[in-house]
Amino acid sequence: MARRDISGQVVVVTGAATGIGRAIAGRLSDAGAIVAIGDRDADGAAVAASELRHGARGYALDVTDERSYTDFIATVTEHLGPIDVLVNNAGVMWVGPFDAEPPTATDAMLAVNVGGVIRGIRLIAPAMRERGRGHIVTIASAASKLAPPGESSYAASKHAVLGYLTGVREELHGTGVDVSAIMPGVVDTALAAGTDTGAARLLRPDDVADTVLRVLARPRFQTTVPRYVGPAAALAGLLPQRLRDVVLRRMVPDQVAASKDADRSSYESGALGS
Repeated sequence: MARRDISGQVVVVTGAATGIGRAIAGRLSDAGAIVAIGDRDADGAAVAASELRHGARGYALDVTDERSYTDFIATVTEHLGPIDVLVNNAGVMWVGPFDAEPPTATDAMLAVNVGGVIRGIRLIAPAMRERGRGHIVTIASAASKLAPPGESSYAASKHAVLGYLTGVREELHGTGVDVSAIMPGVVDTALAAGTDTGAARLLRPDDVADTVLRVLARPRFQTTVPRYVGPAAALAGLLPQRLRDVVLRRMVPDQVAASKDADRSSYESGALGS
């Protein structure tokens, strides 16, 4: 398969004022894409876009709000043209024991991590299908395949996203619209502050950004970062439950224990209202 060129394509990246999204936006802009950053922090989105190339722009976007998303799409299309690539990056995470999780945190994770992805695809993919081309990339998580203690609801949201993408991919088969899920381990961002990496190394936002660029050049459905996480999880799944438990408890970090003394209050109050 020939490598696809991202140059000149209009790319939307949600939740990209900081962190992984900001790294993705920067990498795609450097590759020649026309980037539209959408973020609840409209000022942060504008600042991030001002640091990019090729006429990048930043806009207010609340992925949990239908009107906000439709207005965002209309404005991006008016300013930059039809959307060629959607990168679903916006996501939030609460960490701790399942019975200590505030209801507001549960609701926020489902609304942003699941509802935001579904809303973006439902609103943007039909126009891609009509044009016969497009690419939907979703930053899921290794938690789409695994479920670390302390991240039960977060893992549930990411499992849901992978299930949704699997169905949508089949519906879009043969239309010219590609669907990709990128599933990184723990990345050095505010979202993951105070958590443990388990058997994998701590990733940088640029590691995820580089993966997005590679997947856009050569589309594939599922990509874990690091790559060995996917095959390792698949092999573990073939073991009898007792052996599987032993293997996964060595591979997957216990985030209840890891975050016990971590101060995540600043992040969680801002991102989750908890």
